[in-house]
Amino acid sequence: MASEQKGTNTICTHTGSVEDKLYKGATSPLYMSTSYAFEEVDVKRYPRYFNTPNQEALGKKLAALEHTEKAMIFGSGMAAISTALMTFLQAGDHIIFQQTLYGGTYNFAVTQLERFGISYSFTDGWRASDFEKEIRSNTKVIYVETPSNPLLTITDLNGVAEVAKRHGIMTMIDNTFASPINQNPVDFGIDLVIHSATKYMGGHSDICAGVIASTEENMEKVFQTAICFGGSLSDYTVWLLERSLKTMGLRVKAQNSNAQRIATYLEQSPDIEKVYYPGLMKHPDHELAKAQMKDFGGMLSFELNQEIDVTLFFKHLKLIKPSMSLAGVESTVSSPVKTSHALMSPEDRTKQGIKDSLVRFSLGIEDFEDLKGDIEQAIAKVKSMRVHA
Repeated sequence: MASEQKGTNTICTHTGSVEDKLYKGATSPLYMSTSYAFEEVDVKRYPRYFNTPNQEALGKKLAALEHTEKAMIFGSGMAAISTALMTFLQAGDHIIFQQTLYGGTYNFAVTQLERFGISYSFTDGWRASDFEKEIRSNTKVIYVETPSNPLLTITDLNGVAEVAKRHGIMTMIDNTFASPINQNPVDFGIDLVIHSATKYMGGHSDICAGVIASTEENMEKVFQTAICFGGSLSDYTVWLLERSLKTMGLRVKAQNSNAQRIATYLEQSPDIEKVYYPGLMKHPDHELAKAQMKDFGGMLSFELNQEIDVTLFFKHLKLIKPSMSLAGVESTVSSPVKTSHALMSPEDRTKQGIKDSLVRFSLGIEDFEDLKGDIEQAIAKVKSMRVHA
């Protein structure tokens, strides 16, 4: 596509806009209709068919950002994930999931797939060899997530894609944590890319949406499933998402910078047990992350030492918000055991390495010194309470 030759910020700003032919406005007009003509038209449009003017245009922007032929927008990240899985799996099939996985995806796998006669397995690790060990004669899909939620593990995309292609297996990735600004999985051989657009694409904590991007052939199959599941997004939210995407490159660049600086600071703090961030030299997959990511992302996680109670730490933060979601312009923290991975059993969380002391940190665009100061004062207050208890 011609748009692939443009810079990322140019794509974010201009590709996939709806031309205002009537008034020549600078922004896309919003078409709110749920009922369109069906005679003497080139396209029979209907919101559930993902082809209203705003839906269609935004799909072009998202495809250009992910270097794919086509993309579709859904009502949530889980709507995109479930639609993708149910498009390419049927009774009798088997899917391999990465061990370190978003809790919602994990919950969908363990509570829904067997109802449809679909078997699944989780890898012991996230190396290409770990996936190959799980392949069966009926394996149809390999599903990865890198960087992973919440421990920021890095999966070798080239390696997994090579294993999958050798065995005739489709590959899917949840690319939410990286965003298309930091990583384009199809460039490494991955077949289908999924996003929770609620996160970096929306970027302002006011949009719930999902994305699937792939080839024309794959997306036609996705479309046939999607129109049955009804996971389309309202055109007003589509319009808001297109507006938000215009600044994604700028926002993510600032978030990347803050994450790198905060991770470095936390790594040196005696109050922090461990920091998980692929931009740190001590991260076990730092070199792999450098090879397949343009930057290391705005997400990190860390474990507080035993002297510092997580709940009290959250309570005493003044600037950073304890909040369920992530990737907004404001910095947020969460406890994975209470939020993103609450649906997993304690035993399964332990297998993934998710401890009660783990804090997931989504960096916003604030000034670094203000974020650092907020962490320091919250820790100081918790330690002071312990001394005076």
